[in-house]
Amino acid sequence: MTDDVFKGQKKLRKASLMDPPNLIKEKVGSGGLNPLLLERAQDVIDNNTVDFAPIGKELLELLGATIKDVQAGKAKGEEAISAVIYPAMQLKAQGGMFHYPLMSALADVLVNFLETVETLDEDAMRVIIVHKTAFDHVMRAGIKSEKDAAGQALQSELLKACARYYKSRDLL
Repeated sequence: MTDDVFKGQKKLRKASLMDPPNLIKEKVGSGGLNPLLLERAQDVIDNNTVDFAPIGKELLELLGATIKDVQAGKAKGEEAISAVIYPAMQLKAQGGMFHYPLMSALADVLVNFLETVETLDEDAMRVIIVHKTAFDHVMRAGIKSEKDAAGQALQSELLKACARYYKSRDLL
């Protein structure tokens, strides 16, 4: 469903995380890693017990502060969009890593939206604020699974909000 809303939208920017230097590979050298080590590393990721709630709350506070800065005119243009993309990308990545796939899916909708907007005008900010409200609800309610009915409804409504934004500009 995400693809349907964003399919015809021109990507004005690509939200991506920068690849840091691979220090582990530099230390290990070439030739690959022992499959057993890779299996253990995957097991650590799969059985991660780190509590996402404090991380998520911190990222949501950052998003909230960024929204206020944009609304106050402290951040404008591409700087403002980049400032909003950062916590959205972090929520997308960290949500997936720490077993909150719903948070990751909702953040993906926002990232896709932010990749296509020209400016953060009043209507775009409304869409961002609705996403922030949804993120807050997911954290308060502790909804993790993207298969949760309430979570699916949230994702559907966020996609509809993006579609309404595009339709109001004859972009859909």
